[in-house]
Amino acid sequence: MSGAVHAIANIFDAVSTPASSIASLSMLVIAVCVAIFVAVAGVLVYTIVRFRRPSADVDREPPQVYGSNQIEIAWTVIPVLIVIVLTMATARVITEVQDKRPDPGALAVTVVGHQWWWEIRYPLLGVVTANELHVPVSDAAHPRATFLRLESADVAHSFWVPQLAGKTDLIPNHPNTMWIEPTVEGTFLGNCAEFCGLQHANMLLRVVVQSPEEFAAWVEQQRAAPAHGHDGERVFLSLSCVNCHAVAGTAAAGTFGPDLSHVMSRDTLGAGLIPNTTANLRRWIRDPQVMKPGNLMPNMQLSDRELDQVHGYLSTLK
Repeated sequence: MSGAVHAIANIFDAVSTPASSIASLSMLVIAVCVAIFVAVAGVLVYTIVRFRRPSADVDREPPQVYGSNQIEIAWTVIPVLIVIVLTMATARVITEVQDKRPDPGALAVTVVGHQWWWEIRYPLLGVVTANELHVPVSDAAHPRATFLRLESADVAHSFWVPQLAGKTDLIPNHPNTMWIEPTVEGTFLGNCAEFCGLQHANMLLRVVVQSPEEFAAWVEQQRAAPAHGHDGERVFLSLSCVNCHAVAGTAAAGTFGPDLSHVMSRDTLGAGLIPNTTANLRRWIRDPQVMKPGNLMPNMQLSDRELDQVHGYLSTLK
């Protein structure tokens, strides 16, 4: 993988154009709120300190104030001006983010939310993967924005990688769009931000930002034909795995589960649940319900021999 893994998803550590706009707006809102808090708290503290002791003339009624035009005007005009400023700043950011149009040659990706994993398709590149979105890094000399078409295969989900962009919902039968333009290489973590069922918290995703050369190499790797001829391939194709999963160049053409053509090239299994190691892959194949209860992959009740063969075959799909 390219660059470091940014394990803390901090919206104020923005490394993408739309995320930077959102972070700047957030700082403005926070500054206004802090100013209001300081003003109100300051008046309150002053009042407590100034009038903490009773007046010597306890029998005299204090001056009665029945109204002040100056105060009324001040606490009407100032909030109105604050609302106008925040509204205009918010409208500018929303327009800047939502009205962005793809440049010629911009990378187009389709992201489909499933319970509970992410299907990622590059329609113009002929690449299909899962849970890890690879994109090229952008710089001032060569801006490279990535435009995402967001779809849902079942219930409402929400795509959110805090350092790259604001969250955008995936609504069944209502495609949405968003874009990112990361300027730093590395792996950025995100998650589904809309409650979508039992394993919502384990519907994680990774965005891997690479140099243009590394991204091109990754695309070539993903487009290469997976290995064939392994003894376990025949066993895998004889099982009902092929009804849900696809492996390029074989009879397996399922679409309900992740494409397995290059499953071992990914960092994690189960949508970020566990590291993608051969040991964890074996545990997942044996009984995915133990590791991620409620997911749509059942315990296949494989014998030890079948498990060895299927695991051995999938381990070759890099």
